[in-house]
Amino acid sequence: MSAMPKRRSILLAAGAATAASAVASPAVAARQRPGPGRPLVIGHRGAAGWRPEHTAASYTFAVQAGADWIEPDLVPTKDHVLVVRHENEISQTTDVARRAEFAGRRTTKTVDGRAVTGWFTEDFTLAELKTLWAVERLPLVRNRNTVFDGTQRIMTFQEVVDLARRLSRSHGRTVAVFPETKHPTYFRSIGLPLEPELVRVIRRNRLGARECVVQSFEPSSLLHIAEARLRLPLWQALGTTGGPFGHDTTYARMMTPEGLRSIAEYADWIGPDKSSLVAPSPLLADAHAAGLRVGAYTFRAENQFLPQALRRGTDPNGFGDAFAEYALHYGSGVDAVVTDFPDLAVIARDAADTGAR
Repeated sequence: MSAMPKRRSILLAAGAATAASAVASPAVAARQRPGPGRPLVIGHRGAAGWRPEHTAASYTFAVQAGADWIEPDLVPTKDHVLVVRHENEISQTTDVARRAEFAGRRTTKTVDGRAVTGWFTEDFTLAELKTLWAVERLPLVRNRNTVFDGTQRIMTFQEVVDLARRLSRSHGRTVAVFPETKHPTYFRSIGLPLEPELVRVIRRNRLGARECVVQSFEPSSLLHIAEARLRLPLWQALGTTGGPFGHDTTYARMMTPEGLRSIAEYADWIGPDKSSLVAPSPLLADAHAAGLRVGAYTFRAENQFLPQALRRGTDPNGFGDAFAEYALHYGSGVDAVVTDFPDLAVIARDAADTGAR
């Protein structure tokens, strides 16, 4: 915890740029930035293109395919255990809607200013969530993945850490976990803050900078983590419209040279949508000039997620020329790609390496 609670509360109430500037210290400013190298391949929720997301099967497939990091999204249970789900509303990613014993848990909540109806992790204990089965979130897009429905349980963040370490040993390389704090302001408001439990898991497992990178769309969440002095890289995720919930700034302002310099006071990475990096955008060059590494999200192979020029045929769920998109971004100098298809990203990266020699 911070030795200056008054200053801490001021920082967390401020906007992203103001807070980032105020929290800077010589130790943070002097922090060594990661050096250049091959772009990292980050398995988005594992290998979500091939297995239901956030499952052991998805994470395992991602590492087998060559992913360097695997990404768990973090939400809490009623008994304050961090579990990995894309959202706290779980009707699309589990069989909860078909479970009669939980029918009474269906409700409507306001999350980050938006009304959401369904079943929420914070209304279930871990033991209750462990009775549910994971299902494919996009069954109409990825019908192939529905064969795995009902074969995987919801994982805790601790279980993902354990899996990453087992996979690191079996594959002879370090596989990092890349947790994202989901809706951190909302969870703080209902008495289930994500950051203290995340810090406890990191400390309990003695996760170092090669094993863990923490990301969030909300700067205040990253500032909470920074105050714990874990010496881990932090990743500021950036949306395409609006701004981080509860912050007096916009993503557009955060992506200006001044905004990027402010982010660099507390974070090591930015994670913009890949569309924000397409020429003539100066974002990549500006971020590198500010000392930030850049990881683009989210790469997918289906036509509907590709630029129009790279789509093939008329089926929105058919595969287009994903390799051309990877080649474009690898060639521009991104430091990482976040992808549902880590196998394709690795193949494209190997091809780029061969072409560069």
